[in-house]
Amino acid sequence: MLVDFLPETAYIFMLIFARIGTLFMLLPAFSEQAVSTRLRLVLALMTALLLYPMVSGYYGAVPANLAGILVAMAREIVVAVLIGMSVKLVMAALQIAATTIAFQMGLSFAMGSDPSSGQQTVQIGTFLSMLAVTMIFVTNLHYLMIAAMYDSYQLFPVNQAIQIGDIAQYATDILAQSFVIGIKLSSPFIVYGLIFQFALGLLSRLMPQLQVYFLAMPANIFVGLLLLMVLLFTLMTWYLGHIEDVLGNFIVR
Repeated sequence: MLVDFLPETAYIFMLIFARIGTLFMLLPAFSEQAVSTRLRLVLALMTALLLYPMVSGYYGAVPANLAGILVAMAREIVVAVLIGMSVKLVMAALQIAATTIAFQMGLSFAMGSDPSSGQQTVQIGTFLSMLAVTMIFVTNLHYLMIAAMYDSYQLFPVNQAIQIGDIAQYATDILAQSFVIGIKLSSPFIVYGLIFQFALGLLSRLMPQLQVYFLAMPANIFVGLLLLMVLLFTLMTWYLGHIEDVLGNFIVR
């Protein structure tokens, strides 16, 4: 039996797995700390096997030396990092918004471990992160992530050099956009905080003997939670639209 095809098959599968495995390490919902490493590995292997018949034709022959193989693998990893970090930065905007919201509500001291990132964050941030991950699966946005994996082979051909300048410019733009999204998400609470603090300052000037800020803290938390409850659906729907727009940049229409 001739086995001349085995080196080329192993080479192509290794490169596909390098791109898909890196994506599964970075894309939200799949890269959460609560998701087992073995489960991510199995998902990456299964997806690489499914994509192999569809994308293997994009790859050329096996390079003649080890340096060529390492360069090809590095190219695949860079492309996957670009796609994964783009969505990851938009997810980080949720933490910016949550920190601002908690500060305006007086709950910035309520810290806890975020199961998504494994770091200490405000409890509102933990709630919003888990809600965002849940809504990604409920709204089938994870299918859009898989579509981005496949279409990335047309947007970033494997046999062409990566435009580092374009990647750096896009990374700068997406980083700036994440801050803008975080501020927009928390803008109703920033306005509420300004009005509430202005009203407390005015009341303290009218009644200097009254401990206004001590008495108003429960009201601040109550009104802030009420505002969050009213705006939560609108904010999360608008936020998921931004995630869809970012993923749409990597899908061929």
